[in-house]
Amino acid sequence: MRTRVQTVLLLFGVLAVAAFAVPLLLFTASDRTQQLVLARSSDLDRFASLMDRAAANGDTSAIAAEARRYTQLYGEPLVVTDTRGHPVVQTGGMRAADPAVARLVDAALRNQSTHPRGALRPWSRGHRLFATPAGTGTQVSGAVVLRADVDAAAGDIARRWAAVLAGTALVALACTVLARAATRWVVSPLRRLDRAVGELAAGLPPEHTLPGGPPGQRGSVSVGGPPELRQLATGFNRMARTVTAALEQQRRLVADTSHQMRNPMAALRLRVDALQTHLRPTGERTYAGVNTELDRLETLLDDILALAAAEHRAGELAVTDDPGAHCDAAEVTLGRHRLWEPVARRAAVRLTAEAAGPVPAACTERELAQVTDILLDNAIKYAGGGARVRLRCAAEGRYAVVTVTDDGPGLRAEEIDRAATRFWRSARQAGTSGTGLGLAIAEQLLTGRGGRLELVPAHPRGLRTRAIVPRAHTAGAEGGAR
Repeated sequence: MRTRVQTVLLLFGVLAVAAFAVPLLLFTASDRTQQLVLARSSDLDRFASLMDRAAANGDTSAIAAEARRYTQLYGEPLVVTDTRGHPVVQTGGMRAADPAVARLVDAALRNQSTHPRGALRPWSRGHRLFATPAGTGTQVSGAVVLRADVDAAAGDIARRWAAVLAGTALVALACTVLARAATRWVVSPLRRLDRAVGELAAGLPPEHTLPGGPPGQRGSVSVGGPPELRQLATGFNRMARTVTAALEQQRRLVADTSHQMRNPMAALRLRVDALQTHLRPTGERTYAGVNTELDRLETLLDDILALAAAEHRAGELAVTDDPGAHCDAAEVTLGRHRLWEPVARRAAVRLTAEAAGPVPAACTERELAQVTDILLDNAIKYAGGGARVRLRCAAEGRYAVVTVTDDGPGLRAEEIDRAATRFWRSARQAGTSGTGLGLAIAEQLLTGRGGRLELVPAHPRGLRTRAIVPRAHTAGAEGGAR
């Protein structure tokens, strides 16, 4: 946003400066050209007067001498002719017989003055021809042609343009400085507000300085700028304090409840185990059911804590950069295969793994291992005995992908849409253990690293689950790519 606003302000400043500078440049060129024309016209009028006097008394020596002195002084040649077009005086190598001069002489003898058209420019070079008739009224007594050098005038125009452009550059620089200052004054508070909103949306308290407060105070954002932004910041501070307090209370409630229930759960299990020796045969079934529910409750508490930790970590990663996090996804995949292969064998499931070369992933080894464990646990648990589960790791473009595919019963399309919902379980899986939090935990871990979780049907049957995370840019990865 800052770039866009600054671009608009600078464009407006450039247009305003150009609207002032361009007419001024054109005016200076036109003014200097007019000065040249007036000066040479005055010289022509003087020689025309001398020629008219010479035609009247028949003595051309005065005009010849004056013309030679003029050429020696200013370096500009002259041609003066009589009424028949015969040269009276020619200086500086210019001749009346030259085609261009002859045309001007002919026009002057018809009582027509000739001046060059168009304004000069700094790059103008060479000369311009001027012509005027000699005589009074309609009585023409001769013609005067002057070849004027324009280099000096072009140099003056160049100096004037340089001064104008220098002033324009200073004004443009001042406009740029003002535009940057104004943009910073307006946009910088918005950027801080935007970051604070992102932190708040990620479930983290915004960490900025409250105006007038001590550095490091949490839950507020310091905003200067226009009064409207300061008012917006005040409202945001109030909202942030309320929302972060509610989020923190909710997080603590989940974490503390899950943690505090462990001690009663442990004590309850000890007491239930102590009752085993006193049970009658008719109570064995009830005792087994109680143990099953205790196991399920302990698993649920563990998953709730894991989900809370994953959500908090995802919120931190959403607003902070962790470029140093990376691992070899292929190595993690093969390691989890070795760990889960005995589990799959006991469940009568065939587990195979495939990983080609190092696949650098932008996440920690622990995070990827946790996600892979969740996917393998679901596949082995729900595919059923005799099924086949394939674990694969590969690089796909800018991503590292860990895929778990099984040929079990799979999920229907409407079930796939709800698979990552917390506590959701398919009605067909009611008899299996689980809390319905595994995929939600995996999704949070992947989302925090800029990845995603994909579930698609496998063909001809089964389910394919893909954990996708961005590839890490490491020196080793770059060298291998080359």
